[in-house]
Amino acid sequence: MNQPSRAEKFVLPEGTRKLTFTRDTKVSNAGTFTVQKEDHTLGNIVRMQLHRDPNIVFAGYKVPHPSSNMIIIKVHTNKNSSPMQATTEAVNHLRTEISDLSQKFKDEVNAYKANSNQGAGY
Repeated sequence: MNQPSRAEKFVLPEGTRKLTFTRDTKVSNAGTFTVQKEDHTLGNIVRMQLHRDPNIVFAGYKVPHPSSNMIIIKVHTNKNSSPMQATTEAVNHLRTEISDLSQKFKDEVNAYKANSNQGAGY
């Protein structure tokens, strides 16, 4: 078959870095993150979190080609922050939000199971 393996979308080849950062040589406090084996899901959520930061001048991402399995995130900050610092804070905030959401979901599932078991004997 002329179709690439599904693993190619997710498995990082030996010796390949998941994340690289390149400083912009023309604009101060700007840079580009390249994330391998990711797509719009991660790109959009990181971009949205970066936009919540008042120190961000510009944050955007693109997928260079549908079959490339990588995203490019561009970040430009004001003088109060750096692209690396702002992106690290954004990812940490996202981790906290996702952890909280996961815990709330588990609590709701457990509450549903408890309520379902109470009415089972009637």
